[in-house]
Amino acid sequence: MPLWVAITLSAALFQCWRTALQQRLRGQLSLNGAAVVRYLYGVPFGLMILGVYWLIFGGSFGPVTWWFIGLCAMAGLFQIFGTNLLIASFGPRGFAVGTAYSKTEAVQASFLSILLLGDHLPVLAWIGIAVSVFGVMYLTLAGRGLNGRDILRATFQPAALCGIGAGFFFAFTSIFVRKANLELEGADNILKALFSVVVTNVIQTLVQGGWLLLREPKQLGAVFRSWRSSMQVGALSAFGSSCWFVGFSLAPVALVRAVGQVEIIFTLLFSRFFLGERLKTKDVVGALTLVAGVVLVLVGALS
Repeated sequence: MPLWVAITLSAALFQCWRTALQQRLRGQLSLNGAAVVRYLYGVPFGLMILGVYWLIFGGSFGPVTWWFIGLCAMAGLFQIFGTNLLIASFGPRGFAVGTAYSKTEAVQASFLSILLLGDHLPVLAWIGIAVSVFGVMYLTLAGRGLNGRDILRATFQPAALCGIGAGFFFAFTSIFVRKANLELEGADNILKALFSVVVTNVIQTLVQGGWLLLREPKQLGAVFRSWRSSMQVGALSAFGSSCWFVGFSLAPVALVRAVGQVEIIFTLLFSRFFLGERLKTKDVVGALTLVAGVVLVLVGALS
């Protein structure tokens, strides 16, 4: 298995796990408070990951430029914007629709990576991306009992538009992450990616932490009082972001995002084995479609 595939699968697992834990914080913190903990508590763990890697493997990279910092800042801001749009799509009866359309990120990232990074994908990989996106949307929409007419109607409602917007910002986040990594001189892409994670998370902490201080100052105390739970979220966020950044440094953005859609498979497994929920036939069909698409992506990329 190529290293980038294993790292992307790990990123999807960490992200799913972190999201599950972060949901528990919603009972203790506001929306912005629960969001800022992933960055604030993630920075120490990001530094730890970077330090351990450097102690084991050594290496170095060129000088840090303002353009590199700007790219990291744009990646961080676009991720925040995408998250806010995704949450905005979770209005009344909009959760499934917003989630489904946010998963068009893989297709959007594919086109953006071609236009902005000059990436090229084989035809089979394109087919795999389309199949995997269809599988995700089927799981999220048809798998929730919506028929074809409902799905067509849902396409034009605000939740869908917010979901597409979220996918757009998440796709651009991936592009900025890869460009930031390319901006640093040096042969060790993993070391550069881990450093980029720390810089991006510091910027996100300052931005969203500053917003929290201005708009919800009382939440800052709650953020620090919840340190036991928040540390777990921060740790999983740091490991997940590190895996995503490393994946983008080793392979084209489109391929990493396509394979990363297996996150929804992990979500189904969490619901089955940790929450005891029964899987429906439609869930299994959608999951198998998604897996088939990912397999096509890998075969196309590795052939």
